[in-house]
Amino acid sequence: MANMKRLNTFRRICRTGMLNFVRNAWLAIAAIAIMTVTLTIILFSIVANATFANTIAQINDKIDISVYLNDSITEKQRKDLTERLKKLPNVRDVSYVSKNDALKKYRADNANKQSLLQAISETGNPLPASLSIDPVDPTKIDAIKTFLDNPENKALQDPQAGTSYSGERKVAIDNISHATRILQRVGIAAVLLFAVISVLIIFNTIQMAIFNRRDELTIMRLLGATTWYIRGPFVVESVMHGVISALLSIGFIHAVFVTASSALQASSLGLLDIGYSSTYFKGHFWQLLAMQLLIGVVISAVSSTIATRRYLKFKTSK
Repeated sequence: MANMKRLNTFRRICRTGMLNFVRNAWLAIAAIAIMTVTLTIILFSIVANATFANTIAQINDKIDISVYLNDSITEKQRKDLTERLKKLPNVRDVSYVSKNDALKKYRADNANKQSLLQAISETGNPLPASLSIDPVDPTKIDAIKTFLDNPENKALQDPQAGTSYSGERKVAIDNISHATRILQRVGIAAVLLFAVISVLIIFNTIQMAIFNRRDELTIMRLLGATTWYIRGPFVVESVMHGVISALLSIGFIHAVFVTASSALQASSLGLLDIGYSSTYFKGHFWQLLAMQLLIGVVISAVSSTIATRRYLKFKTSK
């Protein structure tokens, strides 16, 4: 019997919340518009961050450090240097490129440049052997460079070549690392900023709805209505804002990717691979939809709960 009573109360709260949603149509439209923009920006930030991560991962996979060895280095010294490099925390793997392998690669890369091939054939094989280091995190290459600059290890390297982590290559790697950090921070900051804006908008919208119904709510309190019976419809109303906004935001992004897929894939926005963004969105559609609904409901419910609690405390104090 008690459970049936609670169920009936819950139904009344939901019905009242839906009626309030219809009554406050213009306020609801304003709140939904702001929430939709907010959730769209959050969704775009998530898809963009995933795209940046994929692009940067592809770039990182191509980043390695070539250590050019002295021709006088012994087999034992080379193996010892290789083993010590592999023990560094930021080293995934170390591979050896012999002088002959380096020459073969040079000839393959310059197959259409006969003058270069003729010049190197006349000078024998001036290319040094090298160790190719695959770093775990290209943003922390300085630790590897410090190890290689150790006098004991420096003596094993070709004094004229050194390492590939220098000059324009070093600048390119450092720029990629810097861009990675900036994009991650901007994405997080954007999500936090618009989440706060959304909370404030929903909070003020509920406060306005409460103000418009203040006399009705006072009568309900005098008649003995419980706190949750008064607060519940406002929470239901705001949750509807969040659900509708989530559906609109993900529908908008879906329409953009579906209707303009070919045009977007043909365009370029720096590190943002639009083709991958579309693929990621389609592959994670249901997870993103669930996430949008959760974010919309949580933001709306929390905002309305805080707003109604403040109002009820104010009325109680009077």
